[in-house]
Amino acid sequence: MEKLFFIQNLKCGGCANTIKKEIEQIEGVSNVIVNTDDDSVKLNSVNDVDLLIVERLNKLGYPVITEENTILKKAKSYVSCMIGRVS
Repeated sequence: MEKLFFIQNLKCGGCANTIKKEIEQIEGVSNVIVNTDDDSVKLNSVNDVDLLIVERLNKLGYPVITEENTILKKAKSYVSCMIGRVS
């Protein structure tokens, strides 16, 4: 089933690399596409893993648009971005 998540703090390709790498590790998730133009993550999942995806995005510092975007999440997104740029 195709899913679409709109997220906060997405800045560049480094962010996108980290998000793609981390979300693809969730069992049942495939074809992860991160779009920096509209701040979205599109993917296919074979089972209901929405909560796991949202939790992983939060952990990385990229909350979905319906969640609070705290200073801690913003800081985490910068760290995730840097990791994505070097890997």
